[in-house]
Amino acid sequence: MADRNLNILNNFNVLYLEDDKSLLTHTKDILDDFVSNVYAVNTSKEAFEVLQKEKVDVIISDILLENENGIDFLRSIKEKNHLNIPTILTTAHTDTKYLLDAIKLKVENYIVKPINVKELLNTLHDILLPIIQTQEIQKHSNVIKTISAITDSKQVEVIKYIIGNLDKEDHLIASYGDIMNDISISKPTLIKLFKELAEKKILTKIAHKTYKFNENSLETI
Repeated sequence: MADRNLNILNNFNVLYLEDDKSLLTHTKDILDDFVSNVYAVNTSKEAFEVLQKEKVDVIISDILLENENGIDFLRSIKEKNHLNIPTILTTAHTDTKYLLDAIKLKVENYIVKPINVKELLNTLHDILLPIIQTQEIQKHSNVIKTISAITDSKQVEVIKYIIGNLDKEDHLIASYGDIMNDISISKPTLIKLFKELAEKKILTKIAHKTYKFNENSLETI
């Protein structure tokens, strides 16, 4: 298999639960070079606090923690808190019971310590790649749906610009001038497009130069 493109990890946040502080620090330092944010914690209590405050795309958790069990933590967030976050389990043990529990929880992968960094990064890649692919498919679908909502074909490039520059919260931060610097379009035509998208509730202005793209509004198109 060809080497993975680990650059795709750049936009994702990782929650890393490990009670070995030395290993936690070492692995976090490595992951910091590849992912957007690493929330490194020693206990499930700290992990729950992160989940309440931050956007987490994937969880890496040790199984045998001090006075607690990583399996119980994952079961709690999946069954009680209804959070379906891709998970990688790490452990120094290969007890079949843990493997069976991991399978029941539909854990994405299971890595035996000592952690092989390349294996961990490749596993993160393989877990997150389908998410990226799904997002890309949805983005293209949104372009098509949004284009179908307007009548002037000259505005297609602006639609592509809008959707291509959305952040993780589906916000577009740009002025008319910013768009006109990238696309040859008159300001009246641009204003007309934004007004039309606003009327259809596809694009809502929420602050100065900041717009919210409302994907749900496309379902009625």
